[in-house]
Amino acid sequence: MSEVVIATLMRLEGPSGLQSHVRTFDTYLQDQHEPVTVVSPFSARSPFVLPIFAARIGVRRISKPAAIRWHEYWHAHYLEAALRRHLSARPDAVIYAQCPISAGVALRVRTTQPVVMVAHLNISQADEWADKGEIPRDGALFRAIRDHEADVLSRLDGIVYVSGFNKSQLEERIPALRKVPNEVIPNPVPDSTQSAAATVVADLVTVGGLEPRKNHSHLLRILGAAADRGHRYTLSIVGDGPERGALQKQAADLGITDLVRFLGYQSDPRPILRQHQVYCHTATMESFGIVLVEAMAEGLPVLTAPVGGIPDVVQPGVEGLYWPLDDAAAGADVLIGLMWDPAARSRMAAAARTRFESDFAAEVVGRRLHTFLQQTELSTTAPVRSERSGS
Repeated sequence: MSEVVIATLMRLEGPSGLQSHVRTFDTYLQDQHEPVTVVSPFSARSPFVLPIFAARIGVRRISKPAAIRWHEYWHAHYLEAALRRHLSARPDAVIYAQCPISAGVALRVRTTQPVVMVAHLNISQADEWADKGEIPRDGALFRAIRDHEADVLSRLDGIVYVSGFNKSQLEERIPALRKVPNEVIPNPVPDSTQSAAATVVADLVTVGGLEPRKNHSHLLRILGAAADRGHRYTLSIVGDGPERGALQKQAADLGITDLVRFLGYQSDPRPILRQHQVYCHTATMESFGIVLVEAMAEGLPVLTAPVGGIPDVVQPGVEGLYWPLDDAAAGADVLIGLMWDPAARSRMAAAARTRFESDFAAEVVGRRLHTFLQQTELSTTAPVRSERSGS
Protein backbone atom coordinates (compact mmCIF):
# COMPACT_ATOMS: atom_id res chain seq x y z
CA MET A 1 0.00 0.00 0.00
CA SER A 2 1.13 3.58 -0.64
CA GLU A 3 2.25 5.74 2.23
CA VAL A 4 -0.30 7.98 3.93
CA VAL A 5 1.27 11.39 4.54
CA ILE A 6 -0.70 13.27 7.18
CA ALA A 7 -0.23 17.01 6.68
CA THR A 8 -1.08 19.15 9.70
CA LEU A 9 -0.20 22.56 11.13
CA MET A 10 -0.23 21.24 14.70
CA ARG A 11 2.08 19.12 16.80
CA LEU A 12 1.11 15.49 17.23
CA GLU A 13 0.55 15.88 20.97
CA GLY A 14 -2.11 18.25 22.29
CA PRO A 15 -5.68 18.56 23.55
CA SER A 16 -7.59 19.41 20.38
CA GLY A 17 -9.91 17.06 18.54
CA LEU A 18 -7.79 17.48 15.42
CA GLN A 19 -4.68 16.30 17.27
CA SER A 20 -6.60 13.37 18.72
CA HIS A 21 -7.76 12.42 15.22
CA VAL A 22 -4.20 12.48 13.86
CA ARG A 23 -2.72 10.55 16.79
CA THR A 24 -5.38 7.87 16.67
CA PHE A 25 -5.22 7.33 12.91
CA ASP A 26 -1.42 7.41 12.91
CA THR A 27 -1.35 4.78 15.68
CA TYR A 28 -3.91 2.65 13.86
CA LEU A 29 -1.86 2.61 10.65
CA GLN A 30 1.34 1.82 12.51
CA ASP A 31 -0.39 -1.03 14.34
CA GLN A 32 -1.51 -2.37 10.95
CA HIS A 33 2.08 -2.03 9.64
CA GLU A 34 0.90 0.43 7.01
CA PRO A 35 3.34 3.18 5.92
CA VAL A 36 2.44 6.54 7.46
CA THR A 37 4.26 9.80 8.20
CA VAL A 38 2.98 12.88 10.00
CA VAL A 39 4.40 16.08 8.49
CA SER A 40 3.97 19.43 10.26
CA PRO A 41 5.78 22.79 10.22
CA PHE A 42 7.97 21.41 13.00
CA SER A 43 9.17 18.71 10.60
CA ALA A 44 11.05 21.44 8.72
CA ARG A 45 13.67 21.26 11.49
CA SER A 46 14.46 24.96 11.09
CA PRO A 47 15.98 26.78 14.09
CA PHE A 48 13.74 29.73 13.24
CA VAL A 49 10.41 27.89 13.61
CA LEU A 50 9.83 28.42 17.32
CA PRO A 51 11.09 32.06 17.47
CA ILE A 52 8.95 33.04 14.49
CA PHE A 53 5.87 31.30 15.87
CA ALA A 54 6.45 32.91 19.28
CA ALA A 55 6.65 36.36 17.65
CA ARG A 56 2.93 36.08 17.02
CA ILE A 57 2.39 37.02 20.68
CA GLY A 58 3.96 40.41 20.07
CA VAL A 59 2.08 40.88 16.81
CA ARG A 60 -1.19 40.12 18.57
CA ARG A 61 -0.63 42.99 21.02
CA ILE A 62 -0.72 45.31 18.02
CA SER A 63 -3.41 43.60 15.95
CA LYS A 64 -5.34 40.37 16.43
CA PRO A 65 -6.10 39.97 12.70
CA ALA A 66 -2.42 40.56 11.89
CA ALA A 67 -1.52 37.82 14.37
CA ILE A 68 -3.85 35.42 12.55
CA ARG A 69 -2.23 36.29 9.23
CA TRP A 70 1.20 35.78 10.82
CA HIS A 71 0.11 32.40 12.18
CA GLU A 72 -1.28 31.19 8.86
CA TYR A 73 1.56 32.47 6.68
CA TRP A 74 4.46 31.05 8.70
CA HIS A 75 2.79 27.74 9.50
CA ALA A 76 2.09 27.29 5.77
CA HIS A 77 5.65 28.35 4.91
CA TYR A 78 7.35 25.76 7.09
CA LEU A 79 4.82 23.04 6.32
CA GLU A 80 5.50 23.60 2.62
CA ALA A 81 9.26 23.19 3.11
CA ALA A 82 8.83 19.98 5.07
CA LEU A 83 6.13 18.52 2.82
CA ARG A 84 7.96 19.33 -0.41
CA ARG A 85 11.09 17.54 0.86
CA HIS A 86 9.15 14.51 2.08
CA LEU A 87 7.08 14.07 -1.09
CA SER A 88 10.02 14.39 -3.48
CA ALA A 89 10.82 10.67 -3.09
CA ARG A 90 7.21 9.49 -2.68
CA PRO A 91 5.28 9.99 -5.92
CA ASP A 92 2.76 7.29 -4.97
CA ALA A 93 1.84 8.69 -1.54
CA VAL A 94 -1.63 9.97 -0.65
CA ILE A 95 -1.76 13.23 1.30
CA TYR A 96 -4.26 13.46 4.14
CA ALA A 97 -4.59 17.16 5.09
CA GLN A 98 -6.12 18.28 8.37
CA CYS A 99 -7.27 21.82 7.53
CA PRO A 100 -7.73 24.14 4.52
CA ILE A 101 -4.29 25.70 5.03
CA SER A 102 -2.47 22.37 5.05
CA ALA A 103 -4.62 21.23 2.11
CA GLY A 104 -3.70 24.38 0.18
CA VAL A 105 -0.03 23.73 0.81
CA ALA A 106 -0.42 20.10 -0.29
CA LEU A 107 -2.14 21.12 -3.53
CA ARG A 108 0.69 23.54 -4.24
CA VAL A 109 3.56 21.09 -3.72
CA ARG A 110 2.09 17.76 -4.88
CA THR A 111 3.03 16.27 -8.23
CA THR A 112 1.12 13.01 -8.71
CA GLN A 113 -0.13 12.55 -5.13
CA PRO A 114 -3.87 12.94 -4.49
CA VAL A 115 -4.89 15.31 -1.70
CA VAL A 116 -7.71 14.39 0.68
CA MET A 117 -8.82 16.66 3.52
CA VAL A 118 -10.80 15.86 6.64
CA ALA A 119 -13.24 18.62 7.51
CA HIS A 120 -12.86 19.35 11.21
CA LEU A 121 -14.45 22.76 10.55
CA ASN A 122 -17.33 24.18 12.54
CA ILE A 123 -18.72 25.83 9.38
CA SER A 124 -15.48 27.78 8.69
CA GLN A 125 -12.20 28.62 10.36
CA ALA A 126 -13.21 32.25 9.90
CA ASP A 127 -16.25 31.68 12.11
CA GLU A 128 -14.10 29.95 14.72
CA TRP A 129 -11.67 32.87 14.88
CA ALA A 130 -14.58 35.34 15.02
CA ASP A 131 -16.28 33.38 17.82
CA LYS A 132 -13.06 33.67 19.83
CA GLY A 133 -12.96 37.44 19.25
CA GLU A 134 -9.76 37.28 17.23
CA ILE A 135 -11.14 38.78 14.01
CA PRO A 136 -14.25 40.85 13.21
CA ARG A 137 -17.07 38.86 11.66
CA ASP A 138 -17.56 39.79 7.99
CA GLY A 139 -14.32 41.80 7.99
CA ALA A 140 -11.68 41.57 5.25
CA LEU A 141 -9.76 38.70 6.85
CA PHE A 142 -12.97 36.83 7.65
CA ARG A 143 -13.99 36.99 3.99
CA ALA A 144 -10.48 36.10 2.80
CA ILE A 145 -10.39 32.95 4.93
CA ARG A 146 -13.77 31.84 3.65
CA ASP A 147 -12.79 32.54 0.04
CA HIS A 148 -9.57 30.56 0.50
CA GLU A 149 -11.52 27.62 1.91
CA ALA A 150 -13.94 27.66 -1.02
CA ASP A 151 -11.06 27.66 -3.50
CA VAL A 152 -8.99 24.94 -1.83
CA LEU A 153 -11.80 22.56 -0.88
CA SER A 154 -13.29 22.62 -4.38
CA ARG A 155 -9.94 21.40 -5.82
CA LEU A 156 -9.49 18.43 -3.50
CA ASP A 157 -9.34 14.86 -4.78
CA GLY A 158 -11.43 13.73 -1.82
CA ILE A 159 -12.94 15.02 1.39
CA VAL A 160 -13.85 13.28 4.64
CA TYR A 161 -16.73 14.73 6.65
CA VAL A 162 -16.82 13.81 10.33
CA SER A 163 -20.63 14.15 10.51
CA GLY A 164 -23.67 14.59 8.31
CA PHE A 165 -24.07 18.12 9.67
CA ASN A 166 -20.47 18.87 8.72
CA LYS A 167 -21.17 17.71 5.14
CA SER A 168 -24.47 19.58 4.73
CA GLN A 169 -23.10 22.86 6.07
CA LEU A 170 -20.00 22.87 3.88
CA GLU A 171 -21.83 21.76 0.74
CA GLU A 172 -24.43 24.47 1.29
CA ARG A 173 -21.71 27.11 1.66
CA ILE A 174 -19.51 25.71 -1.13
CA PRO A 175 -21.78 24.00 -3.72
CA ALA A 176 -18.75 22.85 -5.76
CA LEU A 177 -18.02 20.34 -2.98
CA ARG A 178 -20.92 18.20 -4.17
CA LYS A 179 -18.69 17.13 -7.07
CA VAL A 180 -15.73 16.19 -4.85
CA PRO A 181 -15.52 12.46 -3.91
CA ASN A 182 -16.46 12.24 -0.25
CA GLU A 183 -17.56 10.07 2.61
CA VAL A 184 -18.94 10.74 6.09
CA ILE A 185 -16.58 8.97 8.51
CA PRO A 186 -16.63 9.80 12.24
CA ASN A 187 -13.54 10.62 14.22
CA PRO A 188 -11.70 7.48 15.40
CA VAL A 189 -11.39 7.06 19.17
CA PRO A 190 -9.04 4.62 20.94
CA ASP A 191 -10.58 1.92 23.07
CA SER A 192 -10.72 2.27 26.84
CA THR A 193 -7.72 1.10 28.81
CA GLN A 194 -9.96 0.46 31.81
CA SER A 195 -9.04 -2.81 33.55
CA ALA A 196 -11.33 -2.58 36.57
CA ALA A 197 -14.29 -0.58 37.83
CA ALA A 198 -13.18 2.85 39.00
CA THR A 199 -14.22 4.48 42.28
CA VAL A 200 -16.81 7.21 41.67
CA VAL A 201 -15.46 10.53 42.95
CA ALA A 202 -18.19 12.85 41.64
CA ASP A 203 -21.57 12.59 39.95
CA LEU A 204 -20.99 14.54 36.76
CA VAL A 205 -18.02 15.36 34.52
CA THR A 206 -17.39 17.59 31.52
CA VAL A 207 -14.27 18.10 29.40
CA GLY A 208 -13.39 21.07 27.23
CA GLY A 209 -11.52 24.34 27.01
CA LEU A 210 -12.96 27.07 29.22
CA GLU A 211 -14.06 29.31 26.36
CA PRO A 212 -17.43 30.77 25.29
CA ARG A 213 -18.32 28.10 22.71
CA LYS A 214 -18.10 25.32 25.30
CA ASN A 215 -20.77 27.17 27.32
CA HIS A 216 -19.77 25.93 30.80
CA SER A 217 -21.68 28.82 32.34
CA HIS A 218 -24.95 27.19 31.28
CA LEU A 219 -23.91 23.92 32.89
CA LEU A 220 -23.27 25.76 36.14
CA ARG A 221 -26.71 27.35 35.90
CA ILE A 222 -28.26 23.89 35.49
CA LEU A 223 -26.32 22.65 38.51
CA GLY A 224 -27.49 25.68 40.48
CA ALA A 225 -31.12 25.18 39.45
CA ALA A 226 -30.95 21.56 40.60
CA ALA A 227 -29.31 22.58 43.89
CA ASP A 228 -32.10 25.12 44.51
CA ARG A 229 -34.52 22.18 44.47
CA GLY A 230 -32.43 20.21 46.93
CA HIS A 231 -30.58 18.05 44.38
CA ARG A 232 -26.91 18.80 44.96
CA TYR A 233 -24.84 16.98 42.35
CA THR A 234 -21.05 17.18 42.24
CA LEU A 235 -19.32 18.18 39.01
CA SER A 236 -15.73 17.86 37.76
CA ILE A 237 -14.68 20.32 35.03
CA VAL A 238 -11.65 19.14 33.06
CA GLY A 239 -10.00 21.85 30.97
CA ASP A 240 -8.54 25.32 31.23
CA GLY A 241 -8.92 28.60 29.43
CA PRO A 242 -9.70 32.31 29.66
CA GLU A 243 -13.10 31.85 31.34
CA ARG A 244 -11.85 29.95 34.39
CA GLY A 245 -11.94 32.93 36.75
CA ALA A 246 -15.41 33.98 35.62
CA LEU A 247 -16.74 30.44 36.01
CA GLN A 248 -15.31 30.13 39.53
CA LYS A 249 -17.00 33.41 40.44
CA GLN A 250 -20.26 32.20 38.91
CA ALA A 251 -20.12 29.00 40.96
CA ALA A 252 -19.66 31.12 44.11
CA ASP A 253 -22.56 33.40 43.16
CA LEU A 254 -24.79 30.36 42.62
CA GLY A 255 -23.79 28.89 45.99
CA ILE A 256 -22.35 25.71 44.45
CA THR A 257 -18.61 26.23 45.01
CA ASP A 258 -18.50 23.10 47.14
CA LEU A 259 -20.04 21.06 44.31
CA VAL A 260 -17.64 22.02 41.51
CA ARG A 261 -14.03 20.88 41.03
CA PHE A 262 -11.91 22.70 38.44
CA LEU A 263 -9.29 20.13 37.47
CA GLY A 264 -7.52 22.16 34.80
CA TYR A 265 -6.01 20.73 31.64
CA GLN A 266 -5.40 16.97 31.72
CA SER A 267 -3.36 15.32 28.98
CA ASP A 268 -5.43 12.13 29.35
CA PRO A 269 -8.94 12.67 30.75
CA ARG A 270 -10.07 9.09 30.19
CA PRO A 271 -9.17 7.81 33.70
CA ILE A 272 -11.04 10.80 35.12
CA LEU A 273 -14.14 10.14 33.01
CA ARG A 274 -14.58 6.66 34.41
CA GLN A 275 -14.70 8.08 37.96
CA HIS A 276 -18.11 9.64 37.26
CA GLN A 277 -21.68 8.56 36.58
CA VAL A 278 -22.81 10.90 33.78
CA TYR A 279 -21.04 12.97 31.13
CA CYS A 280 -22.45 16.51 30.63
CA HIS A 281 -21.95 18.71 27.57
CA THR A 282 -23.33 22.20 26.89
CA ALA A 283 -21.26 23.36 23.89
CA THR A 284 -23.18 25.54 21.46
CA MET A 285 -21.51 23.96 18.41
CA GLU A 286 -19.57 20.78 17.64
CA SER A 287 -18.75 19.43 14.19
CA PHE A 288 -18.55 16.02 15.87
CA GLY A 289 -17.58 15.92 19.56
CA ILE A 290 -14.76 13.43 20.19
CA VAL A 291 -15.07 13.79 23.95
CA LEU A 292 -18.66 12.48 23.79
CA VAL A 293 -17.39 9.28 22.21
CA GLU A 294 -14.59 9.05 24.76
CA ALA A 295 -17.21 9.22 27.51
CA MET A 296 -19.27 6.56 25.74
CA ALA A 297 -16.19 4.36 25.48
CA GLU A 298 -15.90 4.58 29.26
CA GLY A 299 -19.52 3.52 29.63
CA LEU A 300 -21.03 6.88 30.60
CA PRO A 301 -24.48 8.06 29.48
CA VAL A 302 -24.32 11.51 27.90
CA LEU A 303 -26.38 14.65 28.52
CA THR A 304 -25.97 17.06 25.63
CA ALA A 305 -27.83 19.26 23.15
CA PRO A 306 -28.59 18.31 19.51
CA VAL A 307 -26.30 20.93 17.96
CA GLY A 308 -23.98 20.48 14.98
CA GLY A 309 -22.87 16.90 14.47
CA ILE A 310 -23.87 15.68 17.95
CA PRO A 311 -27.04 13.87 16.71
CA ASP A 312 -24.68 11.63 14.71
CA VAL A 313 -23.06 10.60 18.00
CA VAL A 314 -25.77 10.51 20.69
CA GLN A 315 -29.30 9.19 20.14
CA PRO A 316 -31.76 10.55 22.75
CA GLY A 317 -33.11 7.86 24.99
CA VAL A 318 -30.44 5.40 23.82
CA GLU A 319 -26.91 6.55 24.72
CA GLY A 320 -28.11 9.57 26.66
CA LEU A 321 -30.56 12.47 26.69
CA TYR A 322 -30.84 15.93 25.15
CA TRP A 323 -31.29 19.07 27.21
CA PRO A 324 -31.94 22.67 26.13
CA LEU A 325 -29.23 25.32 26.01
CA ASP A 326 -31.59 28.22 26.70
CA ASP A 327 -33.42 27.04 29.84
CA ALA A 328 -31.45 26.03 32.94
CA ALA A 329 -34.58 24.94 34.82
CA ALA A 330 -35.57 22.59 32.00
CA GLY A 331 -32.01 21.31 31.89
CA ALA A 332 -32.21 20.62 35.63
CA ASP A 333 -35.39 18.61 35.00
CA VAL A 334 -33.51 16.36 32.59
CA LEU A 335 -30.56 15.99 34.96
CA ILE A 336 -32.66 15.21 38.03
CA GLY A 337 -34.78 12.73 36.12
CA LEU A 338 -31.74 10.78 34.96
CA MET A 339 -29.99 10.85 38.33
CA TRP A 340 -33.14 9.52 40.00
CA ASP A 341 -33.33 6.59 37.57
CA PRO A 342 -30.32 4.26 38.05
CA ALA A 343 -31.88 1.65 35.77
CA ALA A 344 -32.02 4.17 32.89
CA ARG A 345 -28.43 5.23 33.56
CA SER A 346 -27.28 1.64 33.50
CA ARG A 347 -29.17 0.92 30.28
CA MET A 348 -27.80 4.02 28.56
CA ALA A 349 -24.27 3.32 29.79
CA ALA A 350 -24.36 -0.15 28.24
CA ALA A 351 -25.80 1.25 24.99
CA ALA A 352 -23.10 3.94 24.91
CA ARG A 353 -20.33 1.36 25.18
CA THR A 354 -21.94 -0.84 22.52
CA ARG A 355 -22.34 2.09 20.12
CA PHE A 356 -18.70 3.04 20.63
CA GLU A 357 -17.54 -0.46 19.76
CA SER A 358 -19.68 -0.70 16.63
CA ASP A 359 -19.33 2.80 15.15
CA PHE A 360 -16.45 4.79 16.65
CA ALA A 361 -13.64 2.46 17.80
CA ALA A 362 -10.27 3.22 16.19
CA GLU A 363 -10.09 -0.17 14.50
CA VAL A 364 -13.51 0.28 12.86
CA VAL A 365 -13.08 3.90 11.78
CA GLY A 366 -9.40 3.55 10.93
CA ARG A 367 -10.21 0.77 8.46
CA ARG A 368 -12.92 2.87 6.79
CA LEU A 369 -10.69 5.92 6.58
CA HIS A 370 -7.72 4.03 5.18
CA THR A 371 -9.93 2.35 2.57
CA PHE A 372 -11.32 5.71 1.45
CA LEU A 373 -7.85 7.21 1.13
CA GLN A 374 -6.58 4.28 -0.91
CA GLN A 375 -9.65 4.32 -3.15
CA THR A 376 -9.19 8.04 -3.74
CA GLU A 377 -5.61 7.36 -4.73
CA LEU A 378 -6.67 4.69 -7.22
CA SER A 379 -9.37 6.94 -8.69
CA THR A 380 -6.72 9.51 -9.67
CA THR A 381 -5.97 7.99 -13.07
CA ALA A 382 -4.08 10.89 -14.64
CA PRO A 383 -0.98 12.72 -13.40
CA VAL A 384 -1.81 15.86 -11.45
CA ARG A 385 -0.01 19.10 -12.14
CA SER A 386 1.45 20.90 -9.15
CA GLU A 387 -0.81 23.73 -8.01
CA ARG A 388 0.72 27.22 -7.87
CA SER A 389 -2.09 29.24 -6.40
CA GLY A 390 -1.79 30.67 -2.91
CA SER A 391 -2.19 28.60 0.24
